[in-house]
Amino acid sequence: MIGAPEVATQLTNSLPPGVVARDWTMDNRTWFAAVKTEKRMMFLILVLIVAVAAFNLLSSLVMAVKDKQSDIAILRTLGVSPFQIGKIFLVQGSLIGFIGTFLGVLCGCLVAYNIDVVIPFIERLFGIHFLDPSIYFVSTLPSHPEVDDIGLIGITSLVLSLLATIYPSWRASRLQPAEVLRHD
Repeated sequence: MIGAPEVATQLTNSLPPGVVARDWTMDNRTWFAAVKTEKRMMFLILVLIVAVAAFNLLSSLVMAVKDKQSDIAILRTLGVSPFQIGKIFLVQGSLIGFIGTFLGVLCGCLVAYNIDVVIPFIERLFGIHFLDPSIYFVSTLPSHPEVDDIGLIGITSLVLSLLATIYPSWRASRLQPAEVLRHD
């Protein structure tokens, strides 16, 4: 498939001297730059949302370690190694991150691929119009999800959630049973 710039170049080469063919991408260069910037900003916003979720995962795992200190101490006195203790919290956090990412990507894809059904349903339900045709150039919300973008967001979410499990797992593995049981 040949793009518009290549066709314009081929036409310019085949036209008489002094005649130049311009493609529509050159005429609308600022619009393409704006769309590219918007796409980058949306990715940044999604990464920040995922980072907040990963921080939430981190704080809930830290609280779980804090709440389970006596249980961890008892397991350690029974012979469970620090590595196994850390692995428990690593698996717990990874499972939460994986399930959250899977459900988020699934629900996001369902909405994005069915936006033409979802928006009219919400408009009828609440009696509002998101895109009034008398004000906006478009009357429907366009949605064209790209598999690469979905994969990138999903992988970023998984990586951040896995990184969020490292500190609580390390902290749980470093607990000293004598210290914890002394304070209980």
